[in-house]
Amino acid sequence: MPILSSNFLPTIPFRNGHFNTMYRPLFMKDKAIYTRKRVVTWDNDFIDLDFSVVGSNTLVLLIHGLEGSSESKYIASNTNNLNNNKIDTVCFNLRGCSGEDNLLLSTYHSGKTEDVDFVINHLLENYNYKNIIIIGFSLGGNLTLKYIGEKSDGISAKIKGGIAVSVPIDIESSEKELDKLKNKLYMEVFFKTMKNKILEKSHKFPDYKLDKDKLFKATKFKDLEYLYTVPVFGFDSPEDYWQKASSKPYLPKIKKPTLLINAKDDTFLSTECYPYKEAENSDYFFLEETKYGGHCGFMTSFKPNENNWLEHRIYRFIKENIQIDI
Repeated sequence: MPILSSNFLPTIPFRNGHFNTMYRPLFMKDKAIYTRKRVVTWDNDFIDLDFSVVGSNTLVLLIHGLEGSSESKYIASNTNNLNNNKIDTVCFNLRGCSGEDNLLLSTYHSGKTEDVDFVINHLLENYNYKNIIIIGFSLGGNLTLKYIGEKSDGISAKIKGGIAVSVPIDIESSEKELDKLKNKLYMEVFFKTMKNKILEKSHKFPDYKLDKDKLFKATKFKDLEYLYTVPVFGFDSPEDYWQKASSKPYLPKIKKPTLLINAKDDTFLSTECYPYKEAENSDYFFLEETKYGGHCGFMTSFKPNENNWLEHRIYRFIKENIQIDI
């Protein structure tokens, strides 16, 4: 599909990527009301699904980003907007992100689509929806794109399409961006919770030999991948993880209408995360590059009732490009 032109034009303060990134989590007051369903997994763990139902034929599966949850402001705001447009939603809280630690040593990572597949199959087997759409943000967006691409030949006919927002589709180059000084504050926020979770896992699972000194000194995602992701999930190296988990190689395989929205001023993303060629050569994969928006921000102004561009854009893509009977 051609690269989509964007009409996103925020007021002047929101044309700063950092300002736009931070404004939503710090100042927006979005909350959603959920009904939680706990699902037991095949490996004797659990996944918490948070439903917000209005009696629709269509269900949107929302997948949050790194260290997020159903309480993340972008999840809550999209839940409410979709509900207002008569669409049911369910947020997939990744393992260890629902407010309660999961039961296994392993939690989640950027490419762990077996959990997405499990949740999708659970929804197909236990609920009678005509249409299911997957929408993911950041890490959740990578899972969304990777899943729709890798399952393209065998995906259920009820999966009608997907939308991904602010996605580091090329993990290696994105991590190099995150290592830069411009992202130091974000890294400190991520590492505060991630280090605590890894430390807690080491206490619960003594056979997991964690080098705590290296954990405390870690400043890059690659450091945590050496200590946790690689040994726990069975990757050969961080480089092996980057290659296998990135969604970019799967974009040409997508066969359902799927939109990627990435802002040009997103400081998390490298130049490799704007897949122009893949979009131009695909009949199903759409790319919308906004000039502004930051990372999962897309805030417009200081007026709360005007800060809904992203929510409206998501619904418009569903209405115009996925074209379902809601």
